[in-house]
Amino acid sequence: MTISPYGSWRSPISAHDLAASGHPVSGGVWVGDDVWWLELRPSEGGRLAVRTNGDDGAPVDVLPAPWNARTRVHEYGGGAWTVAADRALVFAEFTDQRLYRLDAGSEVPMPLTPAEGGFRFGELSIRGDEVIAVRETHGESLTRDIVAVPLDGSAADAAGDIRSIVSGAHFFAYPRFSPDGRRLAFVAWDHPQMPWDGTELRLADLADDGTARNVRTIAGSATESVLQPEWADDDSLLVVSDRDGWWNLVAVAVDGARTDVLTDEAEYGGALWTLGLCWFDLQGDRILAARTQGDDSLVLIDRASGTIEPLDTGLTTISLGARNGDRVLLTGGSSVLPAGLRILDLGTGALEDVRLGVDALPDAAYLPLAESRTFTANRDVHTFVYPPRNPDFEAPEGELPPYIAFVHGGPTSRVSAAVSLTVAYFTSRGIGVVDVNYGGSTGYGREYRERLRGQWGVVDVEDTIAAVLGLADAGLADRARLAIRGGSAGGWTVLSALTGSEVFAAGASYYGVAELSQFALDTHDFESRYLDGLIGALPAAADLYESRAPLNNVHRLSTPVLLLQGLDDPIVPPSQAELFRDALVAKGIPHAYLAFEGESHGFRRASTIVSATEAELSFYGQVMRFEPADVPTLPLD
Repeated sequence: MTISPYGSWRSPISAHDLAASGHPVSGGVWVGDDVWWLELRPSEGGRLAVRTNGDDGAPVDVLPAPWNARTRVHEYGGGAWTVAADRALVFAEFTDQRLYRLDAGSEVPMPLTPAEGGFRFGELSIRGDEVIAVRETHGESLTRDIVAVPLDGSAADAAGDIRSIVSGAHFFAYPRFSPDGRRLAFVAWDHPQMPWDGTELRLADLADDGTARNVRTIAGSATESVLQPEWADDDSLLVVSDRDGWWNLVAVAVDGARTDVLTDEAEYGGALWTLGLCWFDLQGDRILAARTQGDDSLVLIDRASGTIEPLDTGLTTISLGARNGDRVLLTGGSSVLPAGLRILDLGTGALEDVRLGVDALPDAAYLPLAESRTFTANRDVHTFVYPPRNPDFEAPEGELPPYIAFVHGGPTSRVSAAVSLTVAYFTSRGIGVVDVNYGGSTGYGREYRERLRGQWGVVDVEDTIAAVLGLADAGLADRARLAIRGGSAGGWTVLSALTGSEVFAAGASYYGVAELSQFALDTHDFESRYLDGLIGALPAAADLYESRAPLNNVHRLSTPVLLLQGLDDPIVPPSQAELFRDALVAKGIPHAYLAFEGESHGFRRASTIVSATEAELSFYGQVMRFEPADVPTLPLD
């Protein structure tokens, strides 16, 4: 055992390991008895490949390079690929956003939609000889509708051959046809609502020409979030609704009559950041569902009685995938199980790995152990704490470790206990991490989620400060060496905390929001009215936009800042980081600004991940007075 200061410990986990071994997987589907999935490939420029296991069990590409199955609907995408009955892969290509069909045995996809027209397609599914999709059209104005695209390629040069089934709302999700084919159910909403604020479950009759008639709302409102409608029979649906304050399961008849399937102080739904998310699967008189109360668990629900039977999977983050008989695809992990795609056998309870998000994990002794902690200041704040852990080192007697507060994005998102090589990168070097589910996070009911309404930059900052000071007050963290890092909305919280308090010694903002007035004009359509709920509606809230923005409070700042930004980011444009950098220069505050060509909102390239991670560690070492091992020194301006 070597005695060495916190932060200076040598670790077997390098930034190259984060980039080289990490390849997150999602979206598993059954193709016969085979499983296909979507996999991020950092070593291939961050492309998203559809893959399966070959004859020898090793992963092989169904969609070969350089094709990239990624849709830009809502910019966050979702449902970028699906599979036809003849094993043909249908996908949205990232570079041009056209739909393509790749037939079994072929290496060259065939276009299904025109190159012109400004179309994007998401939440793809197959119905007969057509692809059903949510279409987003960028032209003089931005519109969306639910459409049918011929599978035979006849619309590749004829946009008019794409049939618009239903329009009339600004946002659409979850097109679901009744078993008898006579009706279409879907979810819709309009500005200024976000899908976790309020959505409507709409029902339409289908005319002989395949278009919608007699569209009506049968559930949901501006203050009720309805998600994932699934037909139980020709005359009723199961949906997720948060009318009682929690996303619970409800049965809705076609005439709008509704019956609670269960009333549980837990969540059976979540924030619809990407299209096609699934939280439950109907299995006759039972429902398989992911139940969230901080962490996730898997349960079976009896439809008649509402009785809940827990299933022990060992997973604490769970996304439901497709089912093949008693075999169900699950994506997720836990604080001891790496995230990945697995098959759960409902008959035996066995869990089989299909493809994990990492090729290999370091020895478990170098991985941190998650501790669920709730801190109380003005209110309860839920967190997961990861103390430093490395079997080869211990700190000098009496020294307390530095801690980094991880602030998730969204801000309507959440974190769970999970194996994270990013967290382990720091904890194995003697730096603690606290992952904060501040007020506004999902997973704890609508009241907790709406704590952030009108209070963005206030409640999130206060809750993060409560967590780190709670650790310091408990004698677990060095009060003088507290840092904060976050991306996107988490980056906003970083900059707000640094300009609004003196708690933190350092902060790292990944593509964070720095000001609000220009951001409201520049950001993409999906989130263009998000600030109405988080801050207030313009023009009435213009003064609040100015006073709350970190950029306008740099005069209070004395803390060093690291800014990291993708130059192709359409969600938080580079101008946000550049304005804040200029303010740091003007005030003479130590900082670094790292801008990455070809990166969008969320870094995907291996070289970027390595550079950003090593720069962040060097930055903390310089500011918090420790010598990190084996990373180049980041120059500070």
